[in-house]
Amino acid sequence: MSGRAGQASLLLAAALLAAGCASAVTRASTPASAAEPPSLSTSLVTSTGTWAVAVMGGSAAQHNNFWQLFVRPTATSTWRLVTPPGVASNGGLVMASLGAGSVMAAFRPSQDLSYSPLATTHNNGGAWTPGLLDAGLADVPDALAATVGGGHLLALLADGRAELSGPGGTAWTRLASYRALAASAAGRRCGLGHLTAAAFSPAGVPLLAADCTRPGTAGVFAYAGGTWHLAGPTLPSPYVHQIVTVLRLTTAGGTTTALLAAGTGSAARLLAAWSTDGGAHWALSPSLPLHGAKLTSASPGPGGTMAVVRNGSYAATVAAGGPWRPLPKLPPGTATLAPGPAGGWDALAVHGAKLAIWRLAPGGGSWAAAQTINVPVQFGSSG
Repeated sequence: MSGRAGQASLLLAAALLAAGCASAVTRASTPASAAEPPSLSTSLVTSTGTWAVAVMGGSAAQHNNFWQLFVRPTATSTWRLVTPPGVASNGGLVMASLGAGSVMAAFRPSQDLSYSPLATTHNNGGAWTPGLLDAGLADVPDALAATVGGGHLLALLADGRAELSGPGGTAWTRLASYRALAASAAGRRCGLGHLTAAAFSPAGVPLLAADCTRPGTAGVFAYAGGTWHLAGPTLPSPYVHQIVTVLRLTTAGGTTTALLAAGTGSAARLLAAWSTDGGAHWALSPSLPLHGAKLTSASPGPGGTMAVVRNGSYAATVAAGGPWRPLPKLPPGTATLAPGPAGGWDALAVHGAKLAIWRLAPGGGSWAAAQTINVPVQFGSSG
């Protein structure tokens, strides 16, 4: 047994290992969020490639939606399909960088599954090594994080727990539960709503993010000395009476980047925040009004950059210390953005089982067609 067939058998075996003993995933009973985190469609940059996740196929109600993983190796301009084989991906895919170009892909539960198969690659998806988290990951793009070098993992689960792994993603132990965090001094100061993200600081301190029901409070929590404490950012006075949700929380290149939504409805605005010291100090971007639009995707990039997609048609980017910059209107079907091979951005547009790649050169005024990938979606295979 070799190649992708062998990988498929290994991943399927890992999934079946827990089928008889996994318990049903329940969602945490928490207040409604002021704003919802973006979809799992996002991108990730490592030292050896740029990665992207998008959902393709057809109706989710008929289980014909299949989440796919793509990579564009460094120094190339061509994307390729590298979804780990052997496990149904209807529930979604989450990525985490393990350092040195290694990436872990985690499958969210779907249908009767209540656990999350894992797969790790060290060669840009050429081969995958199976693993297993005997619990269901939360439905947020930052449900899985790794320390620099990938020695430990932090998983945010669908039932509101946070679990920390031992070396190599083994020996998982509970780090926090929603109930315990909500009852803590930091949780009471926040008025804890939903947990929305998990990350590590550059120094390896576990971080959790949330929406807070107490106005003006940004729910970034850091774990130190056996307790959780609020780690900011502190928002300026115009936001003191507004509900705040942390939508994304990631760490790369020594910088932790947070994407915040402040306010609700047509008054909601996005802000980006950056910290290099685990949340002791933050720099804030200007705000980006949403004008009632829905945030459909948010993608972190090098140097603390962040690209956001609104209503699938409009996008803007921001870099640490700079203003938001609008991009030209997106190609139809754009699911997410990813940093381009020579600066600029790539737009990944989904049309059923076809992925169209559009490229925007740095400072360019229009998108140019760059590539098309036909994905072999097996409709009806998960029904």
